[in-house]
Amino acid sequence: MVVRRSWGRALLLGLTMVVAFLLLVAFSAVLAKLTLTPSPASDGLAGSNLHPGHSLRQYAEEYTFLAACKQVGGNLLLGAPFGVLLPLLVPRRMRLVRVFVVTLLVMSLVELAQGAVIEGRAFDVDDVILNTAGALLGYAFLGRRLSRSLRRRTDPRPSRVRRIRKQAGPRPETAPRPETVPEPQASAKPAAGPAVPGRLARLRASTARVLPTRRGAEAEPKPKTGLSGPAA
Repeated sequence: MVVRRSWGRALLLGLTMVVAFLLLVAFSAVLAKLTLTPSPASDGLAGSNLHPGHSLRQYAEEYTFLAACKQVGGNLLLGAPFGVLLPLLVPRRMRLVRVFVVTLLVMSLVELAQGAVIEGRAFDVDDVILNTAGALLGYAFLGRRLSRSLRRRTDPRPSRVRRIRKQAGPRPETAPRPETVPEPQASAKPAAGPAVPGRLARLRASTARVLPTRRGAEAEPKPKTGLSGPAA
């Protein structure tokens, strides 16, 4: 079962790289046709530009909005396939830097060939900048995701994050927090109520001890004196 999976991953990786390479070759042919074809109508009009930003200012000042969008958007689109296809072919380490360097070198060679050999065309450093920016945009929006998806499907080694999680073990389950019961608010001042039962009982007991003593004193007869009146 493991051997079948490894063969399937290798086959998928090889097929993807072949398709990406063929697409890159086809794109290179289209790029050569668009950029390396002589343009006799532009002979004497096209001039070399070695100052970054000069052509961009010219697009903004002298061209119409649609014409400027066509020039800028066309150069961005010419570099975008490098950012989409190269991540599938180059190693994973420093992939963005590799895409940047390869696109910069290829577009610089194309512009040099235009300025040195091709009739009616000239070297323009702004075209190189826009082509490279298009490659970086293609990598950011699509190439990076495609390369990651391909790596998940073809790389049998677990990713660094999964390895760290596996070494750390399962996460401990956290105990649920106890529900807090709100404490009753103490009243500002207790209302006056009836007498306390204990105090009333003590009052009754003391009254019962005093009353029999007084009643006994009233019931005792007065003693007779020894004197008698004169005899008749």
